[in-house]
Amino acid sequence: QVQLVESGGGLVQAGGSLNLSCAASGRIFSINAMGWSRQAPGKQRELVAVVRVGDSTNYLDSVKGRFTISRDNAKNTVYLEMNSLKPEDTAVYYCNADVRTGVGSYQYRYWGQGTQVTVSS
Repeated sequence: QVQLVESGGGLVQAGGSLNLSCAASGRIFSINAMGWSRQAPGKQRELVAVVRVGDSTNYLDSVKGRFTISRDNAKNTVYLEMNSLKPEDTAVYYCNADVRTGVGSYQYRYWGQGTQVTVSS
């Protein structure tokens, strides 16, 4: 089993910053991509940012230049630094990790439980 535990959500005023972190633990052989998605009330979940092995990244267009994703492979942890936050960034943020639990095992995407980010205007 693999668990992802997120932290760092909260309430912030527009223009402010928040830092999210997500640590993976359990039966982990290797982790490929790690990422963050978000889901606002009444909307579909959308991928916000992803970081792959080798540190290549991709971002949702609306967060480019404001959010930065990074990872610490030694700690199996992914981070999301969010700056210049806007009310439309309000959502539950979920981390994910693409994990192999052993040699030759299939890769499976695990999800965190979600952390609320609220940006007030």
